[in-house]
Amino acid sequence: MFSLPSLYETGIMLPAIVLGLTLHELAHGLVADRLGDPTARYQGRLTLNPLAHVDIIGLIMLLGVGFGWAKPVPINPYNFRGDMRRGIILVSLAGPLANILLAIAGAVAMGLGAWKLPYGRDIVLKIIDLNVILAVFNLLPIPPLDGSKILACLLPGRQSWLYTLENYGTIILLLLLFTGIIGNVLRWIIVPLYHALLGLAKVISFIVS
Repeated sequence: MFSLPSLYETGIMLPAIVLGLTLHELAHGLVADRLGDPTARYQGRLTLNPLAHVDIIGLIMLLGVGFGWAKPVPINPYNFRGDMRRGIILVSLAGPLANILLAIAGAVAMGLGAWKLPYGRDIVLKIIDLNVILAVFNLLPIPPLDGSKILACLLPGRQSWLYTLENYGTIILLLLLFTGIIGNVLRWIIVPLYHALLGLAKVISFIVS
């Protein structure tokens, strides 16, 4: 059911969502640019400006139902230097890796005392939580998620069936989400990662105290 969060919940979630989506898409574009594809740069996507990356409808959906999207960074793999499949894998991994690094940064900030700031604890915990979810979720091998592109490049042959499946990928994702299947599966990965990062925060706090 669609239900917008309260103003307080929105204020806590927005930094995590905006940072997570912005860095995710920026990472895709930066790696593609380093590999020889300037498409994202030419379209002004190599920027930390959230307006270049955040899709307003996708943002509202994330706030309301926990499922949304950003503006996909345009990539032309035919511009990549060297092996094209390797390039696609690296670009696809860049987004989830950026989310993991942001979650780690959140844990470090928590350990260094961000929880002492007004609303700092809730904001940083949401940054850790949401970015772990974004990283793991995007690695699912379901089109149009990053994991499907990685799978298509790892398997031999053209894997045209996987690209054809992209036409139905969003419907499949919605069904898996709203039936709770994805949540039940990913919980086994997300929860241990989240608690590991909270453990890192406690270690850092102990060291600096």
